[in-house]
Amino acid sequence: MTANMTEDLRKILLNYLKETPANVIINFRQVNEMELEIAKLLAVIQQRFYDENHSLVYCHLKPEVADFLDSIDVLEILNVTPTESEASDIVQMEEIEREYL
Repeated sequence: MTANMTEDLRKILLNYLKETPANVIINFRQVNEMELEIAKLLAVIQQRFYDENHSLVYCHLKPEVADFLDSIDVLEILNVTPTESEASDIVQMEEIEREYL
């Protein structure tokens, strides 16, 4: 994922916040590397989703992408699961949690 994708990705993800419920799972299976600008954007968007009571979960991060995100202290901010099924479980659990709060 290159820096020139940053603005398009931001627009796409923020448009989901207009949906109800605005829960998104992003599969990174095809992502082999990521530039710093995209990584920073993902952290900002993650917080924005949670501020607006929506879920954003990333799955299937390759080890080299996860290592990069960890090296810049972004991995711990993101909601990451190994599989899409687990990402779906996280979304469902967060929906239940929001109903009770």
